Amino acid sequence: MNQEIIVEGKFKYLESKGGTEHLLLLHGLFGALSNFEGIINEFGGKYNVVVPILPIFELPIRHVSLSGLVSYVEDFVEFKGFSQVHVLGNSLGGHVALLYALACPERIKSIILTGSSGLFESAMGTSFPKRGDYEYIRKKTQETFYDPEVADKALVDEVYDTVNDRNKAIRVIATAKSAVRHNLGDKLHQIKAPTLLIWGAQDQITPAFVGEKFHELIESSKLVFIDQCGHAPMMEKPAAFNEHLHAFLGEVCSVNEQEA
Repeated sequence: MNQEIIVEGKFKYLESKGGTEHLLLLHGLFGALSNFEGIINEFGGKYNVVVPILPIFELPIRHVSLSGLVSYVEDFVEFKGFSQVHVLGNSLGGHVALLYALACPERIKSIILTGSSGLFESAMGTSFPKRGDYEYIRKKTQETFYDPEVADKALVDEVYDTVNDRNKAIRVIATAKSAVRHNLGDKLHQIKAPTLLIWGAQDQITPAFVGEKFHELIESSKLVFIDQCGHAPMMEKPAAFNEHLHAFLGEVCSVNEQEA
């Protein structure tokens, strides 16, 4: 990606500045800015696509939790002066997006979730991943996708480096445990914003039934499945993902203009 990371105060982020509608992208626990390259390239000209780097590895250890990440997003949106955002989250980023929407509903124009945690997830577990075992990490990273080849060496190396850094590994586990504690099953009925659920039909981490449960519990939601696709549809099937996202955002923005 050619976008330059902007550093302002405690915030690091990308911003396309391509439009007046703000599309806020929240990455997952092992996510990177490159995960959203397809979305940034496709939508960055028409929308102001903004990707904050969530401080999973920078927060003081006592604040490493979903609540700490949600507070960070609240501060970031306030800092940027965005009155409302379309918030899109993958995996843990979806969980953070939902908690942010529950905390600040007046800031939310729409929600897009893909492979979101918050109800059920089967990831690396709640103990230390096998540090030093490259093949184990490669296999677990490949399981993120329907097509294991999507997990190229650069991606596997990135995950491997994370779990072999003791400080980062501790924070990964603390964040994962916090996600399990923040089950949203009894809160999702409070979500009133238009919501799009884009799910990989072969997702092994948040399986198809999780998307169906989100759809059942979020009243104003639409669920679409992408076949031959795992936990990160925006990476594995970017064209199909972007097609669904284009249609949804177009519909939401059209309704907002009519109501205005």
